[in-house]
Amino acid sequence: MSFDRTRLPDPIEYYENLAGLRFKERGGKWRTTACNFHGGSDSLRINTASGGYICMSCGAGGGDVLAYHIAAHGLEFVQAAQALGAWVEDGRPFNRTKPKAIGASDALDLLAYEIQLAAIAITDHAHGKPCTEEDAARLRVASGRINSVREAHYE
Repeated sequence: MSFDRTRLPDPIEYYENLAGLRFKERGGKWRTTACNFHGGSDSLRINTASGGYICMSCGAGGGDVLAYHIAAHGLEFVQAAQALGAWVEDGRPFNRTKPKAIGASDALDLLAYEIQLAAIAITDHAHGKPCTEEDAARLRVASGRINSVREAHYE
């Protein structure tokens, strides 16, 4: 069993048809809608290319439609991937290993490094430098590492 990201639904299709959100405007990569996490209007920003989302009021956020589906429905990763058709039965067993706890000092160092990387990417973007696919992939790694620290903290 494995996760196949390419099988996730198109972000616009997911948010409009499956999540039932209504965008306030058309066109552009980022669109605005109501936030179902705190009940606010016009505060949730959705990236229609990646599926990432962030609420400008409550701070709810994630990197793709799978993250939204997990948060919105209180599902585990595998349940959400199955619900969205991105879980492939390939005959291999699924062995999810939980992240190991690391010391507070190491965790802070890792977070500082990854956040600095994200800040550089944001600054580049603000100055008109396009994000390459390699940069986007590295930012996804950074997001995963930050989430691993969070998960290890709450174990």
